Amino acid sequence: MNNTIRILVVDDMSSMRRLVVKFLSDLGYSHLREANNGNEAFVLLQQQAFDLVVTDWNMPGLSGLELLQLIRKEPDLQHIPVLLITAEARKENVLAAVRSGASGYVVKPFNMATLGAKIEWILQRGQDGAAEQA
Repeated sequence: MNNTIRILVVDDMSSMRRLVVKFLSDLGYSHLREANNGNEAFVLLQQQAFDLVVTDWNMPGLSGLELLQLIRKEPDLQHIPVLLITAEARKENVLAAVRSGASGYVVKPFNMATLGAKIEWILQRGQDGAAEQA
């Protein structure tokens, strides 16, 4: 059930974080935490258990891609699916996400249905380190 899934939403823009949290809430996800940046997210990931990370790619300091790479290197965290959100739809970005072990990739602008479908797909297939549905 959606209400047991623990999701960490990471974005340096509060308006985007609020939008993603609203979408997730409306989709029935109730265990939601927010982080302002990749560094804050990585600390939270080491302190609490999460079932999914939804992170913006472009953030100052630790980017979403760098956060993903840290998660994949950490034995206690590497199993967590990571969904990258970005304004960039360039092929090299998608390839970088796949190579780094992203579970999925969503390009802005997106709607609630797109986000929900991507998350359901990620959670149903489990984490195998590939972003086949980018």
